[in-house]
Amino acid sequence: MSNNNSKSAVAQMLIRKPVEEVFKAFVDPQITKNFWFTNGSGKLEETKEVIWEWEMYHISITVTVKEIVYNEKILFNWNSPPTTVELTFKPLHNAASTYVIAKEFGFDKTGDALLEVIKDSTGGFTTVLDGLKAYLEHGINLQLIADKYPKEIISHSK
Repeated sequence: MSNNNSKSAVAQMLIRKPVEEVFKAFVDPQITKNFWFTNGSGKLEETKEVIWEWEMYHISITVTVKEIVYNEKILFNWNSPPTTVELTFKPLHNAASTYVIAKEFGFDKTGDALLEVIKDSTGGFTTVLDGLKAYLEHGINLQLIADKYPKEIISHSK
């Protein structure tokens, strides 16, 4: 991985699909919307900015693509202050499966606040990878992102 920063969140998952299919699932918002965000303004391309939306939460975020190595790595910045996300793809089992690692780093927090953002990021990327696995391997959109924070729960926590 390109950054060995100990202030990082990491999640990983084996997806039983070829690397080309798994990589494309992150690059093409028409696929990604089935396991992560609800709308993307365009495909991920190096140096391009795209907007991802989670309509059920009324939020959007600008993603700035820093590097793409096809079928190997996607590197982008997001959030404010910005953090970096690195998605790496490793073919396994004679290229019939792909091991995906999602790593977020560059957090500006310390102490308990750092532990909280790392915990949230790790949990979030675990949910994304679980949804990816269900969608690509079984054609099922589990609605994991939408069901993570139902509006009834969010309204009670305010």
